[in-house]
Amino acid sequence: MQIERQLAQFVCGLQTRDIPDTAQRIVRLMMLAVTGTGIAGAAEEGIDALRGLLVESGGAPQATVIVFGDRLPAHAAAQLNGTMCRALDYCDAMAPGPHIGAALFPAALAAAELAGGCSGSEFMAALAAGAELSSRLNLSEAQYDGFDPTGIAVVFAATAAASRILGLTAEQTHHALALAFNRCGGSFQSNVDGSLAVRVIQGWVAEAGVRCAQLARLGVTGPLNFISGHYGYRHLYGRGTLDVDAIGAGLGDEWRLQRVVFKKYPSCGVTQGVTELALAMAGDGLQASDVERAEVRLPPYAHKLVGKAFDPGANPRVDGQFSAAYCVANALIRRASRLSHFVPAEVLDPALRRMADRIDVLADPALDARGHTAVDLRVTTVDGRVLSKSLDIAPGFPGADLDDAQHLARFRDCLAYAPRPPAADRVERYLASLESITTLDDVRPLVPLLVA
Repeated sequence: MQIERQLAQFVCGLQTRDIPDTAQRIVRLMMLAVTGTGIAGAAEEGIDALRGLLVESGGAPQATVIVFGDRLPAHAAAQLNGTMCRALDYCDAMAPGPHIGAALFPAALAAAELAGGCSGSEFMAALAAGAELSSRLNLSEAQYDGFDPTGIAVVFAATAAASRILGLTAEQTHHALALAFNRCGGSFQSNVDGSLAVRVIQGWVAEAGVRCAQLARLGVTGPLNFISGHYGYRHLYGRGTLDVDAIGAGLGDEWRLQRVVFKKYPSCGVTQGVTELALAMAGDGLQASDVERAEVRLPPYAHKLVGKAFDPGANPRVDGQFSAAYCVANALIRRASRLSHFVPAEVLDPALRRMADRIDVLADPALDARGHTAVDLRVTTVDGRVLSKSLDIAPGFPGADLDDAQHLARFRDCLAYAPRPPAADRVERYLASLESITTLDDVRPLVPLLVA
C-alpha cells in the first residue's frame, strides 16, 4: 500500500483498545507536561503580543485559550496555546529535536471544541495517531541538517489529530496530511540565536494542523505523493536517504511514540545530561568557588545548538536554555535547575556570567558513537584536582525515564512558577480526568479547568 494512504488510514481507523497501555501512558504524560508548561508560560515574552494580535484580528469564537479564557477561531486558539506550551521549553521532546505535544495537544483541543465535542476515547486515539505519525516521520540529525524538527515533522501530528477529531474520511485525511507537507519549515538558527521564533514556530505548527484539516474537509487537495514523490518528504527533508518502507513498518504494532523525552530540567534537551553531571558534582561536595576551569564535550550536533559562548542578548531566557555553559554554571552556583533560574534577571546575574566564562564547550565527534545525549564534564579545581563525570543517556530520555513522582513534580513546579495558575480544585479535577480520560463522554469540560 502507498505509504501516504497507509498513514491516512491508520489515523482514521485506530481504536483506543488497540493502543497498548504503555503508549497510552506516554500520551497522558504528554498532556500533563504540555498543560503544565502552557500554564506556566502564559506570561513569557511574546505571549502578550501574540495574544493581542489574535484577539484584535477577531473571528468566530470557536475555541478557548488556556489561562486567559479568550474565545478565538480554532486555528488561532491552537496557535496561541501552542506558543504558550513551548514558551518555557519544558514540554515533551524527542531526539534529535521535535517537540510533539506542544502542538499536538493544542490542535486537538481546539478541534474538539470546533467539532462540538469529542469523547475521551476518540481524543486518545487522535493524540496517539498524531504522535505516532510524527515519531515515524522524525528524521536523523544529518537529514534535518539545521531544519527545526518541530517545524518539519510535528505538523503531521497536529494535522492528523485535528483530522481525526473533525471526522474527516481517509481520503480527506490523506489530503490534509498532504497540505501539511507544504507547511513544513523552520530553522534551528532560531534556537542558536536565542530568538522568540522558537516558541512561535510551535504555535504555527498547531495552527497549521487545524487549518489543513479544515481545508481538506472543504475539498481542498494536496499532493498525494507527499512522502514518496519526486519532490516529496523523502527528497526534500530526507535528503534522498529516508527509508520510506521503514516509515510504515509495524504501524499499529510497534509504537515509536514511546521514544518521547520528558525533560528533568527546564532547558534544551541536549543540556539535560551536562546539567545532571554538574549537579552530581555539586552533590559530591564541589563548590562553585572550587572551580578554576571546566570543560564540556558534546556531540557536534548538540554543540551547534548549545555550545557557543554564553553571551545573553535580547532574549536571556532562550539564551540560557540553549547554553551548556550557562546550565553548568547555574547548576554549580545554585545547586539546582528550576524554571525560576531561567528568568532574565537570573540569567543576567554577573556571578553566573563569570562562572560561564570559565567553562569551555567543545564538539567531540567521538561522542556520536555513544548517543545523541552523550556528554563528558571535566572540572579543574583551584587546588589542582581534576574531576570527571560522563553519561550517555540523559535523564528523561528512553532508558533513563522519569518516574511518576518526577512527572508530577515537574507539573507542580510549573504551577508554582505560573503567575496565573488555575484554582487548586480545578487542578486536582484536571489531574483526575487525565488518569481516566478514555472514559470521558466529552473532553471539552477539561478546557475550563485550565483557565485561571
